[in-house]
Amino acid sequence: MNGTHVVVLGAGIVGAACARELARCGFHVTVVDRGAPAGATTSHGEGNILVSDKGPGAELRLAQLSRRLWPETLASVAERSDRGARAAAAVEWEPKGGIVVATTDAGAAALAEFAAAQRAAGVRAESLDAAALAEAEPRVTRDHTAALHYPEDAQVQPAGAAVALLTDALAAGASLRSGCEVLSAVTRGSRITAVHTTGGLVEADVFVNAAGPWSGGLAARLGAPIAVRPRRGDILVTTPLPPTVFHKVYDADYVGAVGSSAEDLQTSAVVESTRAGSVLLGSSRRRAGFDDRMRPHVLAGIAAKALRLFPCLADVAVMRSYGGFRPYVDDHMPVIGPDPRLDGLWHATGHEGAGIGLCLGTALLVRNLLLGEPPAVEASPFRVDRPAVIGEAGRTEAAEPAGKGRAGDRKNAEEEAA
Repeated sequence: MNGTHVVVLGAGIVGAACARELARCGFHVTVVDRGAPAGATTSHGEGNILVSDKGPGAELRLAQLSRRLWPETLASVAERSDRGARAAAAVEWEPKGGIVVATTDAGAAALAEFAAAQRAAGVRAESLDAAALAEAEPRVTRDHTAALHYPEDAQVQPAGAAVALLTDALAAGASLRSGCEVLSAVTRGSRITAVHTTGGLVEADVFVNAAGPWSGGLAARLGAPIAVRPRRGDILVTTPLPPTVFHKVYDADYVGAVGSSAEDLQTSAVVESTRAGSVLLGSSRRRAGFDDRMRPHVLAGIAAKALRLFPCLADVAVMRSYGGFRPYVDDHMPVIGPDPRLDGLWHATGHEGAGIGLCLGTALLVRNLLLGEPPAVEASPFRVDRPAVIGEAGRTEAAEPAGKGRAGDRKNAEEEAA
């Protein structure tokens, strides 16, 4: 057994994945969260596991690794016990693939160029003519200029996925302390040795900051600030429908929105079904700090873009909307690895809206680096000491809405995204 004690700060899907990976290879693992597991960012996403929206580079390699790991991980969770089998079933794994549709000539040209680069990096991207698109998605708009099928894209129920990973971590010996907020660090020289929490002192050899959009504020409280800030996203949910949408379908401009650093509102069309029959309509991106108020003009913008792809949804009732915060870094790259300023502090955050899809690769990379193993993917692009992460670490936007208490309404915080 590895005698190292690791405390994972955050019980969202990235924290759960890290806890599982480390517990299974012999670390003594404690997961600490000031709310409930999967209670914040993870439960406010769509559950996407995508390669289609990523261009060649380090993030795509991490996404490809994670996509390969998902089926074998779920099989391993299911095989461990009856409880694990139930947890794996709740994940609702659907390798249904994605379809990207361009609706302008300029969009078609950009999509073709983007797909060519992806294919060179090992992504399967299959062109669809009008007949093939109509067969794959009978109700999608016919007013399009190009379409691509990405068979590797998949979807999970995000909270169910996080709980399944955490269940497996606990089965491997990890422990969970929920309702326990981290307040400050205890240091000895340049090393963190413990954290003060609302539940008392927690000591360990290694602390992994997996607090998602709140990881910037948490890191600042520990004395090593990082520039991870919240980026808001909202989603509309229709009433359950007969089979209507069969893939994740989105407009080609979604890729540009994902990679944009703009602070103002951006919307793009993303439409997909759930196993229960509801259709999820997205997406939006805006920098609003931790303001969690729903904005009617944002929801209207989402609906308008979605109707361009699926005009048949015009008379469908929307039963609810929800939104959440994603951990944003200016260079759009996750932050994974040790903090050079404080020995014993590690980070696994900054995935923005891709945390569900990247969590397993992230956890494996954390394990590789902790054990000195050859990394499964090159780790240097995700290093903590890059300018976008600590060069402007004072701009964390970590304060939450005025009037919310540290241990009261401001709950379910230290967790990773979706």
